[in-house]
Amino acid sequence: MNPRDEERLNRLEERVYFQERQLEALNEALVRQQAQLDETEKRLADACLMIRVLRELLGQQGEGPENALPPHYMPERY
Repeated sequence: MNPRDEERLNRLEERVYFQERQLEALNEALVRQQAQLDETEKRLADACLMIRVLRELLGQQGEGPENALPPHYMPERY
């Protein structure tokens, strides 16, 4: 093998090494991001469930915001 081919081979090996490291770093970032997304989706589902439960409780009381009298309504004046 002549020196030029050996130098070329060394450069190619270096590139492959750094590309492999970059791929590993990207994969780790993707795994972290997916874990973050999973956690966010779980928290959103929990929040939606909590809202649903609160709406049901308000509906059972009959005094939810939909049924409340407006603040300007004063029956004693009429």
